[in-house]
Parts: sequence; structure tokens; C-alpha cells
Amino acid sequence: MSMKSARLWLRLVLVFIAAAVMIFGATITRAQEPPPPPQPAAQESPSTPAEKPGKKKPSHARDFLIRGTVFNEKALSLPGADLRIRVAGEKKYRWETYTNSRGEFAVRVAQGADYEVVVRVKGFADQTRTVGAKNGGDEETLMILMQPLMGGAK
Repeated sequence: MSMKSARLWLRLVLVFIAAAVMIFGATITRAQEPPPPPQPAAQESPSTPAEKPGKKKPSHARDFLIRGTVFNEKALSLPGADLRIRVAGEKKYRWETYTNSRGEFAVRVAQGADYEVVVRVKGFADQTRTVGAKNGGDEETLMILMQPLMGGAK
């Protein structure tokens, strides 16, 4: 094999390897791309049996948001506090939640009533707040400072 044919052969091999790498790289790149978004479904006619005429999705347009933060006596946030909410004057609690890791909570209630928010934490005195959801606003933010029980272990 002459030097000229060896160089030609080497060039052909290099071109083949470069083409294979480009094809393989394009295949891997395509595999890593996210799939295309789904095509929107065709609109169904209102007379389909899957729809129920009496059922509508709930709207939160007239909801009232009670949110806030619970703190301990040292003004540090208090995670895991138990919150119960009821309509003022009723005995039964309608909503219950707990504060998150930052001592925050949020509960969506219906507008047009006054609510009692009761906060309970072991080792602390219960705290009660009244929230008025009648006055046209759409939310109220509470800051609740818990007081430790006297003579009790925390």
C-alpha cells in the first residue's frame, strides 16, 4: 500500500467516524428533548353523557382566606400548631389544619359569616381569634402569639 493510498484510506475512515458520531449524537440529543405538548382535544358537544348538567366545578370567587403565622413566647415561628375554625356561635368545627414548618397556615372559608379560630399547642394556653368575613374583604391575616402555661413543662 502506497503512502498516498494509506492517507486516503485514513481520511475515509476519519470521515466515516465523524459521520457516525454526528448521527449518534443527534439521536441522543433527540432522546433527551422533552416530548412535544399534547394536541388540544376536540371540543365535545354539551349533550355528551359524560357531562352532568347539575354539577359545576366549584368557584372560589366568593371565598374568604384566613391566613397567618403562629409564634411562641420568644417570637419564633411555631410549626405543628393545631388550628380549628368554626362559624361563630356554633359548636362544631368545620375546618382543621396545622401550621407548616414556618408556623404559617391558610384556610379558605365562605364569605358572609364571622368565624372563630382556635389555636392549640401542647404546653401553651389556647388562643382564640374572631374573624369577620362579612365586610367585603377577601382575606384576613392573623399573627398569633402563644403564651406558655404556668408551671407546666413545654
